Amino acid sequence: MKRLCLFCGSSSGTKPQYAAAAADFGRTLAERGIGLVYGGGRVGLMGAAADAALAAGGEVIGIIPAAIRDLEVQHDGCTEMHVVDSMHVRKQLMHDLSDGFVTLPGGHGSFDELFETITWLQLGYHRKPVGLLNVAGYYDPLLAMLDHALEEGFLTPFVRQLLLVEGELEPLLARLDDWEAPDLRQWLARHDL
Repeated sequence: MKRLCLFCGSSSGTKPQYAAAAADFGRTLAERGIGLVYGGGRVGLMGAAADAALAAGGEVIGIIPAAIRDLEVQHDGCTEMHVVDSMHVRKQLMHDLSDGFVTLPGGHGSFDELFETITWLQLGYHRKPVGLLNVAGYYDPLLAMLDHALEEGFLTPFVRQLLLVEGELEPLLARLDDWEAPDLRQWLARHDL
């Protein structure tokens, strides 16, 4: 894997474990020679991941819409910075530049990025692994909702298992490395997507 895309908060959250996990993620990628693609901010978990990757000599590619550059406080130390016109362009470029995706704690933006990415995988728009690092159980309620959707018939077991979830970074990175894109032909032939 050459580059991983990180979706995470522009805030740090209430628990120190969140920022520690983001920094560990950035540092670990740099140590393994894996580039970090992310939202381009220097604050919150985004900043923690980027700072740690840069400090460890890693490649860091930021992608930030001009309209929110000041809100997310653009990181000026990135290896590359792309200032784009919209969130749609941002997400597409993040997808284009990455070989896989990991979501850490965050808010609406992180949820949006995670769900769009897993939906694109489900529909065959990309064939890249999508991981969720469930730091300190942050995503437990979301995972319970996904299980509820499965029980209620709005997700199938095939779709539910597409999201790789771990509570620790090393097992998640191992699963991303070992991941093989599933055969979507039978799934896409269904009429009740």
